[in-house]
Amino acid sequence: MELSTKYFGQVAYQPEDIITFPSGLFGFEEEREFLMLPFAGSGGNMLCFQSVAQPSLAFIAMDPFALKPDYAPLLSPEELRLMEAESSHDLCYYVMCVAREPVGASTVNLRCPVAVNPELHRAMQVILDTQEYHMRHRLDEFPKGEVD
Repeated sequence: MELSTKYFGQVAYQPEDIITFPSGLFGFEEEREFLMLPFAGSGGNMLCFQSVAQPSLAFIAMDPFALKPDYAPLLSPEELRLMEAESSHDLCYYVMCVAREPVGASTVNLRCPVAVNPELHRAMQVILDTQEYHMRHRLDEFPKGEVD
């Protein structure tokens, strides 16, 4: 199968490459199927959640652990049940990024990560029950050398 994408042009993919968001993303609840496409040169730390249904809809996301190695998202028991995970540590996490110029002014949302169960190809965006993380952390807040 082929898909025209916002950032990568035409890409080939298989149905098993699709990540399903049963509840969609916040503000985009009707969008349920995405591809995770890594940006070249990012070492896998920056990727795109590309909508399969709408080629113009794509979200830039980052590996939060590359920014903040002690990042510790904890999901509720209900969220873990929905993700079919025993523990929050069994999942992969990505945080949405709003790109700005200069790059250091770009922000990431550590409060509302996307949790992915890579075995089930299922994901959900959650709101963490903590005051430690915020919705707009500037990239220049993080130590230099940790952002690829």
